[in-house]
Amino acid sequence: MSAISKDPLAVKHVVCPGCGGQSVYAPSNPFRPFCCERCKNIDFGAWASEGFRLPADAPPDDEVYGDPKLQ
Repeated sequence: MSAISKDPLAVKHVVCPGCGGQSVYAPSNPFRPFCCERCKNIDFGAWASEGFRLPADAPPDDEVYGDPKLQ
């Protein structure tokens, strides 16, 4: 049985979270894990405008907010 050797110069490719295309995940790509500046900026814009915000239900006004054991 032979040992599996990894090439230290091999470039890792990942899926771009913006467009779903291939992205080089290496120091040579300043936009990693994104494939390009455009995908990175679109993601940042969505984050800055709270596009990734999770919906939250406000508690009713007549109920105690928080853990009842801590009240």
